[in-house]
Amino acid sequence: MENLILCHPRASSGQDPNQAIIIKCQVPQSIPNDHVLLKVDRFGFSANNVTYQALGEASHFRYFEFHQTPEAEGVSSKTHGVTPVWGFGTIIKSTHPKIHPGERVYGYFAPARYILLQVSPDVNKYSFFVHRPHLPLDRRPYNQITRCAEDPLYDSSPTAEDLTMLYRPLFWTSFWCEDWLNSSNYKGGSTQILISSASSKTAFCLAYLIRKRNSLQGSSTRRVIGLTSTKNLAFTKRLGLYNDAFDYESFDTSLFGNLARGHWIYVDVTGNDALNARVRNHFRVCRDSELVACIALGLTNVSASTIKPSSANWGSGSEALQGDDPKLEHFFMPEWFSIRKRQLSISAITLMQKEAWTRLMSDCGTWGVSLRRVCGPDQVKAAYEDIVRRGLAPEDAFVWSLWGETREYGSRAKL
Repeated sequence: MENLILCHPRASSGQDPNQAIIIKCQVPQSIPNDHVLLKVDRFGFSANNVTYQALGEASHFRYFEFHQTPEAEGVSSKTHGVTPVWGFGTIIKSTHPKIHPGERVYGYFAPARYILLQVSPDVNKYSFFVHRPHLPLDRRPYNQITRCAEDPLYDSSPTAEDLTMLYRPLFWTSFWCEDWLNSSNYKGGSTQILISSASSKTAFCLAYLIRKRNSLQGSSTRRVIGLTSTKNLAFTKRLGLYNDAFDYESFDTSLFGNLARGHWIYVDVTGNDALNARVRNHFRVCRDSELVACIALGLTNVSASTIKPSSANWGSGSEALQGDDPKLEHFFMPEWFSIRKRQLSISAITLMQKEAWTRLMSDCGTWGVSLRRVCGPDQVKAAYEDIVRRGLAPEDAFVWSLWGETREYGSRAKL
């Protein structure tokens, strides 16, 4: 059987990292013990995946180390990387006694037709884990392969699977970030939360969760304010998830007239040091309002061509702090989730997530996001190249497959 895998040049190779390439290789006829061969049916693609690619070689993230790069002429693990994607697939071969062909699974896959995965010993009816001993233990959530038959969140309808691929990875980052904020009573009772890149799914899911907690607690004390680009401002306001939304160009003057007194939290989803400095400067001159926390949640401002492998210093902010400025805190979901697993039972976490996911599936249909389905290797490559040229519109969501073929490079459907 022939396999197809979507790869990108590493930034360190000196090649253009935005030049996607489809590699052809053969699927092994026999597989070692305790392995599964999986057919990847389709996968989501969003700004999250752009970030995975941009940080593929960053030492704290190492996203290019989750899947092996195929060897081909001019392509090797030293020159190219495979950007992980979240998708659905079917097991077609298994040499593990507890995993069987025909199972529907969801996980952190390679953008390929087939992937071969080594299974760790800890297999249960809900999931199994990929054996990746070279990666830190807190990457375990990325190594989990969910067995759909026993997944309490799974819905087999095509639309529900599409929503899962598009929202589930981003939503859980936002969900556990809000849980982390709530564990500190929002950094000592802060009532104003300012979020950059407000049109991104990670940001507006966080806004949704903050306001949902307000609603569940019968309170409206916390206000959420979004910052976004001028071109995305109308979409951000239409979401109805922010109390206010301002564009980057004018937020300094806009906030002066709308700034509430008290304690503020700034959640940076862009990874833009210049914007962060402007936000800090703004609060320095507003004596009735105090910025008590700055939190780095994402890097929507980066792309594979704008970041060097060594430039993502996740251990400390690169801004120059002044006086009593709060230090930039980095939220990394697997690390907090590891803590919560020691604090809460698995059944409690499962219930929390099921309730949150059920509410999301009920609410997200009003957000105006449309789906673009792209099938076939040439069409997927064209779709990626179009994103490089035009960027990702906030109202667009992609589901790709290296199987089949679409007449155009993308067909649209309303979610």
